Amino acid sequence: MDQLRLFGMKAEQGRWLLILTGMLINLCLGSIYSWSVFVVPLSNYFSNELGQQVSPAGILLPFSVFLASFALAMPPAARLIETWGPRKTTLLGGILTGCGWVLASFAPSVTILSIVYGVIGGVGVGITYGVPIAVAARWFPDRRGLAVGCTVLGFGFSAFITAQIADQLISSVGIPATFQIFGVAFLAIITILALPLSFPPIGWHPPGMKESGNMNSSRHNLSRSQMVRTPTFYGLWICYFLGCLAGLIAISIAKPVGIEDAGIAPVLATTLVGFFAIFNGGGRPVFGALTDRLNPKNTAMLSFALIGVASIGIWLYPSPFVYIAAFAILWGCLGGWLAIAPSATAQFFGTSDYPRCYGLVFLAYGAGALAGPQMAGYVRNATGSYLDVFPVVAVLAVIGFAVALIFLRTPGTEKTKIINERKQIVKK
Repeated sequence: MDQLRLFGMKAEQGRWLLILTGMLINLCLGSIYSWSVFVVPLSNYFSNELGQQVSPAGILLPFSVFLASFALAMPPAARLIETWGPRKTTLLGGILTGCGWVLASFAPSVTILSIVYGVIGGVGVGITYGVPIAVAARWFPDRRGLAVGCTVLGFGFSAFITAQIADQLISSVGIPATFQIFGVAFLAIITILALPLSFPPIGWHPPGMKESGNMNSSRHNLSRSQMVRTPTFYGLWICYFLGCLAGLIAISIAKPVGIEDAGIAPVLATTLVGFFAIFNGGGRPVFGALTDRLNPKNTAMLSFALIGVASIGIWLYPSPFVYIAAFAILWGCLGGWLAIAPSATAQFFGTSDYPRCYGLVFLAYGAGALAGPQMAGYVRNATGSYLDVFPVVAVLAVIGFAVALIFLRTPGTEKTKIINERKQIVKK
């Protein structure tokens, strides 16, 4: 095992290239976070070229369906990862992702777009997304939070690149051709990057690794059926849902809020979507490292505190400066939850059944994907402004803070603490 090599290097060095590979795969998958750039052009396309009027909530439906399909595909994809292995699973997901984007170019309505792009593309992303995370979690037992955070950085950072590319393509070749170009490119890139993905031998760890408080002992290697019988699972699921709901609202309406409520020029608003993506991507390794250094509970509470402050700020003071600061925080915290949750799953429940465990936890992301953008759309219809959704988000952040405080702890620790205290009383 000491002679194990990756990319021609010793495994402890070569494993970092697997992180880079996963990061690039996620760069393709995360293009969904550029959806706010498509909102206005798609509305105009359906109205002017297809003669269909689409409501604000309707134009966000493909985005919501995509993210929900993404999340729902994660639990069954976990079994594929274990039986087929990382390479074949990624190839399947890449094919579906590319096909979803290409088929979207032929969609004659929002409903069909939600099916071909939202369901097919979303399932493809859901199958692929868990692979780099599972690979990182197994190759980095010593720095799991950082490794997972760096891997999913590409997903959050994607909009920084793809939003600008999409905006230019839409202006030059139109919506249908933009979908086709993205689809073909993603299919080719993901296929190539799938080839080096692999798991380490069972029990592998880097030389000299010492078990720390954040490392999992065997007694915390729970199966999925054992995990769902713990309060920790439900606390983590609720926190993940609330963190994602807030972030996905911010992602889905970033550009229109900037234009309609903060007085940002349209060109600058598109540029800011890419700027916010830096925070979304950067939030992942930052919050991942914080989860390693602190613990999931404290990191989650910090995230909800930031979400609450940002939401109240943009609601009360929708100026350009506050808009930029608030949306940078909200995008960053969403990125943070995409690192906190997978790392917390490994820390709380172990890695013996990790893909299936995290697949179930990840359903919280799908629930947030359905609730968040649709909530924003309905508020816009009812009040005439997206801003009125943010006081609701602030209240939910307070609830998330309380849930994290009470429930985010390693299963069994409280029971063990009580037993030890009783033993001390008996001895006295």
